[in-house]
Amino acid sequence: MAMTVHCDVVSAEEKIYSGLVEMLIANGTEGELGIQPGHAPLLTALKPGPVRFFKQGGEEEIIYVSGGYLEVQPSIVTLLADTAVRAKDVDEAAALEAQREAEKALANKSGEFEYTRAAAELAEAVAQLRTLEKLRKKVR
Repeated sequence: MAMTVHCDVVSAEEKIYSGLVEMLIANGTEGELGIQPGHAPLLTALKPGPVRFFKQGGEEEIIYVSGGYLEVQPSIVTLLADTAVRAKDVDEAAALEAQREAEKALANKSGEFEYTRAAAELAEAVAQLRTLEKLRKKVR
């Protein structure tokens, strides 16, 4: 049996997962992280995008996080997300529409809008679509 570590994935709204994992892969602000049992203690901010974890027994699960923090301690990994949604529950049509609207707002330089807000909305929509893409690759 593979080594495992306890992992909690929590959003502002709910607990997404609590259990043993063999590995967790997330996008930190400094790059992609692979966390396995015995990893050095760590605290990092997360970028919007997919988080993959392999449960005890090897089953893979993918979730989308809009940002947050990942804390690694010797006996527990905690992912605190602003928003976390299981990849299968991400609304692709809504993400595509949000992407189109954000791109339109960024292209409309004559209109009054908040550039940083439009850029953040675009980044979030693209991250949701990337999460769906990872889920589709997993299913194949």
